[in-house]
Amino acid sequence: MKLIIVESPHKATTIQNYLGKTDYKVEASKGHVRDLPTKTLGIDIEHDFTPQYVITPEKQKTIDNLVKEVKSKKYDEVYLATDPDREGEAISWHLKECLGLKKDKIRIEFNEISKSAVLKAMESPREIDDNLVNSQQARRVLDRLVGYKISPILSRRIKAGSSAGRVQSAALKMIVERENEIRNFKPEEYWNMAAMLYKEGDKHTKSNLIKANLQEVNKKKIKVNSGEMAEEIASLMQNATYYVDTVKKGVSISKPAPPFTTSTLQQEANHKLGMASDKAMRIAQQLYEGVNISGEGQHALVTYIRTDSVRISPEFAQKTLYYIKNKYGAEFAPARPNVYKTSEKAQDAHEAIRPISLDRTPDSLKDKVDKDAYRLYKLIYERFLASQMKNAEFYTMNVHITGDTADKSLGFVVKGKSVKFKGFTAVYTATSDKEEDKDELGTMPDLKEGDKFEFESVFKEQKFTTPPARYNDATLIKALEENGIGRPSTYASIISVIAKREYTEKQGKFLAPTQLGETVCGYMQDFFPTVMDLSFTARLETKLDKVAEGEEDWHNLVKVYYNHLAKYIDYAARTGGPNLLPPVESDVVCEKCGAKMVIKDGKHGKFLACPNFPKCKNIKNMHEQVGVCPKCGGAVEKRVGKNGKSFYGCANYPSCDFISKTKPAPHLCPKCNSPMKISKGKYETLYVCTNEDCKHVESEE
Repeated sequence: MKLIIVESPHKATTIQNYLGKTDYKVEASKGHVRDLPTKTLGIDIEHDFTPQYVITPEKQKTIDNLVKEVKSKKYDEVYLATDPDREGEAISWHLKECLGLKKDKIRIEFNEISKSAVLKAMESPREIDDNLVNSQQARRVLDRLVGYKISPILSRRIKAGSSAGRVQSAALKMIVERENEIRNFKPEEYWNMAAMLYKEGDKHTKSNLIKANLQEVNKKKIKVNSGEMAEEIASLMQNATYYVDTVKKGVSISKPAPPFTTSTLQQEANHKLGMASDKAMRIAQQLYEGVNISGEGQHALVTYIRTDSVRISPEFAQKTLYYIKNKYGAEFAPARPNVYKTSEKAQDAHEAIRPISLDRTPDSLKDKVDKDAYRLYKLIYERFLASQMKNAEFYTMNVHITGDTADKSLGFVVKGKSVKFKGFTAVYTATSDKEEDKDELGTMPDLKEGDKFEFESVFKEQKFTTPPARYNDATLIKALEENGIGRPSTYASIISVIAKREYTEKQGKFLAPTQLGETVCGYMQDFFPTVMDLSFTARLETKLDKVAEGEEDWHNLVKVYYNHLAKYIDYAARTGGPNLLPPVESDVVCEKCGAKMVIKDGKHGKFLACPNFPKCKNIKNMHEQVGVCPKCGGAVEKRVGKNGKSFYGCANYPSCDFISKTKPAPHLCPKCNSPMKISKGKYETLYVCTNEDCKHVESEE
């Protein structure tokens, strides 16, 4: 019998279903089992930055159970089948250490969770890759040094609980700099102008009306930037005679986008599905580890979802061409599989994200899996299938129209585009930031050189240039990737962490820095410029990749970085100064002196204080409203007891005595009107009815 240890219980269940229970047992470590201690630095700086790992308290029982299994002598072989990346490699290394495994070749990896892939991996186990482990250790040590050395300084200077991060701080800088660009932007006026024309002899109907956009005056490009100028040109347009000068017809092609990488999946899920990056990654992880398909049990649907490569295995590419020919017709399949160039920065360790089987179509899963799992799988499936299809082809037409007046010549342009061959667009069209890709398809007007027109009216529209848009999840991920900040597997957590720290807030779908975020960013730029330097952070990421490739010693890398950082830490720690975060004025008036009280942060959360301290020492509790009281319908507030522990109570106390240790949902159960509690699952937050007879459950969203 063989024992296989993976990280995730979901992954364990899927593999166990595939292999059966006769010859195999699959156990889960439930993620990392060892880490640096939480209450101390846990790094021996004097002795080559050696990490001092401890078994995570909540994982002690898991380790004890795994040790018992390993020592039971029931198994001929023990395999470590954690994810095929540096985190997975590190988990395998920690497991080997904790479980006392002596055999070297115990590591197996696979790009997809299928029976054939797992069995094939067991045919060639390998040793644990020390370079990958060292790369993960270096990142962990660097992150701990930045966090534990700088965060206490931020807590003293700015706000209790403030923290810094090696990568998160650089991402925050990008968001703050974009906000400053928006504030400093000065809009400029411009006018869009066009002549509305009918082809001579055509009926004057809406469908025959042609919009010719103004492009030039006297054959020179023109930008109309004032109302006076617009009126002057409009007067010329009203008295011009119009005819077609040139007609250029052609055929353009549009190439399919490559299959998804981790980064592009997060971007497109945000664009097309409105999914935040962390949610998209949670669901993608489910698709990789296995989802429960109604009537079939748990099955994995996609290949490994942490990858920066657009490469596809030749065998699967050939299968895909055969599938396309059968389903869509031979005309949609290229002669050879489409091959895409992977970025030079990419590690190319795994294939692009693709479905495990093309026979498992999205339609076959529509009513059998969770709605979000279906939507994301459909996106992955269709993007991959389209990536292996022929180019789309379009008829194009570019018409130049001249409008002659007594003393000036006006130049106008009419463009048209229509489908010649759908190609990959029969399946999928990727989101594009390019203006030329956003042209609407339509019927092209039948125009030829020498055609004359009848003038109908002037179209003029005043516009102003707009500032760059704030980042959303998709555009920030793209910018992080372009700047070399972080790695694809960390983008979602970067966005999540700076939001949890209250450095950013969502305004609609966009990310805006909070006052706290801007203050932290400003302080970090003044005192820790290296951490905030985007190019420096990117170079460090490249060096960490070299550690994974065995080309850089991780101890030396950490030493050089820390010695550089230590100078800034020492200076910042010695530099005094008041709290940099200005107090926020409330609407509450101090009953002792009449001043408007300000909101401050204390050990147990926010409170109201008189701004005239120390002359006036009045303070008030400030409670956060979190829900509706099930007893009286009043507000439920988060409070802090004398023991420092939080609880939830009705704002109408003492007339209403409702209290709860757990946070209630913001509304009552829609089915039975009972209070609902908040339950945080692995992948989403749920509202669960407390009525045993009802048990209604709904997603937070």
